[in-house]
Amino acid sequence: MENPFFSKKYNTPHEVPPFDKIKFEHYEPAMLEGMRLEKEAIDRLCDNPEEPTFENTILPKTGEMLENVTSVFFNLLSACNSPEMEELSQKMAPLLSEHSNSITMNERLFERIKHVWENRHQLDAEQQILMEKIYDGFLRTGANLPKDKKEELAQLRVELSQLSLQFSQNELHDTNAWTMHLTKEDELEGLPESARAAARQEAENRGLEGWVITLQAPSYGPFMQYSKRRDLREKVYRAMNSICTHDNENNNFENVRQLVNLRQKMAQVMGHKCYANFVLERRMAQDVEHVSDLMQKLLSSYRPVALKEVDEIEQLAKEIAGEDFEIQPWDFSHYGYLLKMQRYNIDSEMLRPYLQLEKVQQGVFALATRLYGITFEKADDLPVYHEDVVAYRVKDADGSFLAVLYADFHPRANKQSGAWMTTYREQWIEDSTGENVRPIVSIVMNFTKPTSDRPALLTLGEVETFLHEFGHALHAIFSQVRYEALSCTNVYWDFVELPSQFMENYAIEPEFLSTFARHYQTDEPLPQELIQRIRKSRNFQCGYACCRQVSFCLLDMAYYTLDTPLTEDIPSFEQKAWKDAIILKNLDDSCMSVRFGHIMSGGYSAGYYSYKWAEVLDADAFSVFQKEGIFNTETAKRFRQEVLSRGCSEHPMTLYKNFRGGEPTIDALLKRNDIG
Repeated sequence: MENPFFSKKYNTPHEVPPFDKIKFEHYEPAMLEGMRLEKEAIDRLCDNPEEPTFENTILPKTGEMLENVTSVFFNLLSACNSPEMEELSQKMAPLLSEHSNSITMNERLFERIKHVWENRHQLDAEQQILMEKIYDGFLRTGANLPKDKKEELAQLRVELSQLSLQFSQNELHDTNAWTMHLTKEDELEGLPESARAAARQEAENRGLEGWVITLQAPSYGPFMQYSKRRDLREKVYRAMNSICTHDNENNNFENVRQLVNLRQKMAQVMGHKCYANFVLERRMAQDVEHVSDLMQKLLSSYRPVALKEVDEIEQLAKEIAGEDFEIQPWDFSHYGYLLKMQRYNIDSEMLRPYLQLEKVQQGVFALATRLYGITFEKADDLPVYHEDVVAYRVKDADGSFLAVLYADFHPRANKQSGAWMTTYREQWIEDSTGENVRPIVSIVMNFTKPTSDRPALLTLGEVETFLHEFGHALHAIFSQVRYEALSCTNVYWDFVELPSQFMENYAIEPEFLSTFARHYQTDEPLPQELIQRIRKSRNFQCGYACCRQVSFCLLDMAYYTLDTPLTEDIPSFEQKAWKDAIILKNLDDSCMSVRFGHIMSGGYSAGYYSYKWAEVLDADAFSVFQKEGIFNTETAKRFRQEVLSRGCSEHPMTLYKNFRGGEPTIDALLKRNDIG
């Protein structure tokens, strides 16, 4: 059978991956052949007798086939997994790591790159940025190390890739392994019809009578918020907070320890005291002190607010359940919901009938059209990897093709939890032909599913998630740079969340909501009075939410500022690390670290602070739109040209100042949250 990955170009519109022709048995041969071809290309490049130049050393693409197959394989490993793919990922991870090491530690290749670097004054500005990124990348992967250190670093990378995969797979398996099967009506007390219908559908899918609650977000969140059965809330909460802590094959305690220690060793081999120092060299934050300074500023502003919020919820709980009632973590969401109802008479179920997924999608797409003039056309001729996935052609205001966008909205048993944006191809300009190669982008989420008698209806939080991932997608879609390594979201990690978090600001804007929020049965628009209640409640529990995020940042930095091996019990270390930001007490047998994929296996190691860093940026940026008009096309054009389209072609602070006219401050965030 012909292997699609062996073709120089996919025989599909826009050269999207031919998902309908890709079989499992194609992956391994294509990865092996891709590595072989890239090695040959690197050897030819190194054997070139001519003086190393930007054109003959930096520009040549050497790993296109390998990039094609790995982008499909690892994206589907997250979105459409199988036991066979998991097994293959474990088999190929060390081989791929060894292959990558063979390139980044190739002394002949580095000497050529170094020669070009030393003569970079001959290059234009964008070429110099690329040159700096490549040269620095080789240094940061050990190119200048002595032979024994290179070998040690290479082995550490192999181990890290295997452990990261194992961590993620354990988290997926343990999440899916737990369910709560309910068979009595009184066990559903307090649950709205949407949650009941979803639980009933889940039971039917499993061939069971009654209702099934899972640890997937669309099931877990509503149950914890609405259920009046405190005993069942406790059961579900304990299950969620003990994922990967049990004495079974999915236990991640030792994986956490090894992942932290491996990264520490890697940093120290490269001459850094700790992993955070190594990471922050290539971040806007620059060093641990700047991160700590932001966290302390946030805590000093938000912790008093958070303590007051918790006290208010506890007082309400005592009024309802009696003075002897002691609030527990599984009570907070429920009584917080009751307080919000009492204060604002607003909750997500009131909004859900007005937030039909298809209409939300139309509204989000229309927002991009209004701001930037781009349009989205459903593309039934493009192959997809699952029947849930829909493909779109994105066109610019002048009708020119911009990108392909895949949308994958609903949870599956073989799909990782959470939400993310990814690419199958990034943008660049082909040097020999001048062709502007446009990106292939995918947004992947886990939204509430439709049931047999109602469409998929979202919460406002899910609308914000949609806007968030769509913001990442726009960052990729609008990319307009010459070199792939600088395009799309290949920017500093604490800058990458700006476009996504910026888009979340629109979620509660009346003018935006009025464009799509209509009752799925009556077509009545979302009442203005309800929108006003949404806006008034926007900062409900913002202090608690901020402290929760800061607690994750502190945990992340605690692990990766260690300069000696982690030997302490993981739960104990965790409790000490984030104690300054913890508002509600944690259970002794709960543990976040073992399921904290962001910092263990997802690329946010020593970088989780970037969510709060970018929140400062997004509030500051949106304040410009608020001043000039939230739909102002000239402001949007400037944001697109100076931020969204520029990738990493300049330092991110330069890009931001080009848009804003100055550096950001925390003031806009505090104002947005009515703090201080």
